[in-house]
Amino acid sequence: MAPTRAGTGIVTRALPDALLWAALAVPGVAADLLGLNAPRAWWQTAAGAAVLAAAVAVSRARPVLALGLAAGLGLAASPSLFTLSYGPALSVLAFLLGRRSARTRPVLYAFPAVAAAGTVLVLVRHADPVIEWLVLIGTLLFGAVFPWLAGRYRRQARELVAAGWSRAAQLEREQEIVADRARLRERARIAQDMHDSLGHELSLIALRAGALQVAPGLDAAHRAAAADLREAAATATDRLRDIIGVLRDAAPPGPAPLAPPDDSLPALVDRAAASGLRVRASLPSEAALPPLVERAAYRVVQEALTNAAKHAPGAEVAVTVATGARETEVTVVSGPAAEGGTPSASGSGSGSGTGLLGLRERVALAGGEFTAGAAGDDGGFGGGFGGGFRVRARLPHDPGPRAGLPGAARDGHAARPEEPAAMDGGRDTDALAHARRTARRRFAVPFAVAAAGGAVFVAAAFGWYAYIKAHSVLKPADYAAMRVGAPYADVAPLLPDRQVADPPSDRDPATPPAGAECRYYRASGELFVSVEHFRLCFRDGHLVAKSRIPRVGAAGVVEQEEKEWLR
Repeated sequence: MAPTRAGTGIVTRALPDALLWAALAVPGVAADLLGLNAPRAWWQTAAGAAVLAAAVAVSRARPVLALGLAAGLGLAASPSLFTLSYGPALSVLAFLLGRRSARTRPVLYAFPAVAAAGTVLVLVRHADPVIEWLVLIGTLLFGAVFPWLAGRYRRQARELVAAGWSRAAQLEREQEIVADRARLRERARIAQDMHDSLGHELSLIALRAGALQVAPGLDAAHRAAAADLREAAATATDRLRDIIGVLRDAAPPGPAPLAPPDDSLPALVDRAAASGLRVRASLPSEAALPPLVERAAYRVVQEALTNAAKHAPGAEVAVTVATGARETEVTVVSGPAAEGGTPSASGSGSGSGTGLLGLRERVALAGGEFTAGAAGDDGGFGGGFGGGFRVRARLPHDPGPRAGLPGAARDGHAARPEEPAAMDGGRDTDALAHARRTARRRFAVPFAVAAAGGAVFVAAAFGWYAYIKAHSVLKPADYAAMRVGAPYADVAPLLPDRQVADPPSDRDPATPPAGAECRYYRASGELFVSVEHFRLCFRDGHLVAKSRIPRVGAAGVVEQEEKEWLR
C-alpha cells in the first residue's frame, strides 16, 4: 500500500504543477501571436516555455531557484525586467516563494542579485539608462517583492491558525490531566478523612475493648471476647492505615476538605472520655469561629486524642482551646503511658506518618503555625506530663491572602478541578497574544521596508521625470533664431543639455532628409500634458531641417523648413 500512496502523492502534486506551468506559459505565447513582443524565432518562445517548466518543477523544493529562473527569462527579454511574457511568472513564483519557504536570508540575496544583473544589462544596452533602471527597480519591487510579502503573510497566517488548533488540542489534553489530578486529590481527601474520622473511631473502639478486658468482675469468656474485639479493632486500624498509604502515595498533594463536620469539640472530648480516655478539657463557650479555624481545631484535637489512645494508653490528656479576638490556640498534651495500660496493637509501630503531616497541612492551610514534640515537666498544665507529648496549633481568624493552597476557596469548599487550568488561562492568552504580535511584526517590518522603498522609488521616478522634461526644453525664441544651413557650432549654444527620450514619432513630419540625425526637444516644461515639440535634423555638421510638431489635439499642421538644395 505504501507505493500506491506515494504514487498518488506524486500525481497529486504533478497535476497542479502542470496547470501552473500552462498558466505561466500562456502570456509568452499569446504576446508573440498578438504581436505585443518584438519578433523572435519560434525556438526562443519554446525555450522560454521549457525554462518555465523547469522553474515550476523546482518551485516546491527550491523556490529561490525557481524565482531566479523566472527573473533570468525576464532580463533576457528586457533589461528593465518589464515584459508581458514573463512578468506574470515572476510575480506568481515570488508569491509561492513567500508561501513555501520560511527562510529570508536567501531572498535577501536573490532580489539584490537580480537588481545588480539588471543594472549591468541596462548600462550596457541603453543610451538613457536612468529611465530603464527606474523601470527595473519598480518592476522588481512591485512585481516580485510585494508578491513575496503577500505569500509570506499567507504562510504566517496558516501557521498561526495551525498553532491555534495545536494549542487548543494541548489545552484539551491539559484539561484531561487536570481532571485526573482532581480525581487523585479526591482520593487523597477521602484517605485523609478516613484516617481522621474512621481511624479515630476504631482507636476508641480498641480503647473501650481494652478497658472492658481489664474490668474487674468480668468472667473469662467475656474477657476473651473483649480481647478478640480489641485485636479486631487494632487489625482494622492497621488495614485502614495500609489502604490510606496506598491512596495517598498515588495522589499528588492537593487541598484538603475544608467543610466543618457536624460534630463539635465538646462532643468529641465527651466521646473520648466516655471511651475510657482520661481527658480533661478547657474549651471556650459557644463562640462562632471561622469555618477554616473550626475545622482545623477539630482535626488537631481529634488527631491528638487518637495518637494518645494509640501510643499512650492510660495516660492523662489535657485539651485546651483558647479563643482570642484575632486567633485561636489549640494545645493537647498527653502524659506517658500509664503502668498496666493496654496498648493498641496498632500503636506499637511507627504508623503511616500521615497524621501529624495532615495536621501540619491543615494548620498551614488556615494560615497558622503548628508544633509537635515532647512535653516539659508540667507541659504547661501544672505537672504530671513529663515525658509525654504536646501538640500545639495557633490559628489566626484572618489568615490573610497568603494562607492556604493555590486555588483553594475561602468559603469552606474545596477548589473546583477546573480552577488550576483557569489559573493558566491568563498565561495562555498572553502567549497567544505574543505569538500574534510576533507574526504581525515579522510581516509588518519587511512590508514597511518594501513600502518605504516603493515610496522612495516613486519619488525618485517623479524627480527624474521632472528633471529630464525640464532639461529637454528648447525655448521657442531660440528655435525661431535658428537658420537652416547654420553650422552646428552656431546652434549648439542654444540647445538644452538633454533631448526628448520618447519622441512623438507618430506625429513626425515628412521623412527626415537622407543621412540626417534628428533630435527632438520640448517647447514647454509642463508636466503630464502633451506639449509642442521641435525636431532638428543635422548632417555633415550643419542644421539641414527643422520642424514644429503641435501637441496632441491641437489645430494646425506640422511645419517643416528645409534648404532648397536638400529637397
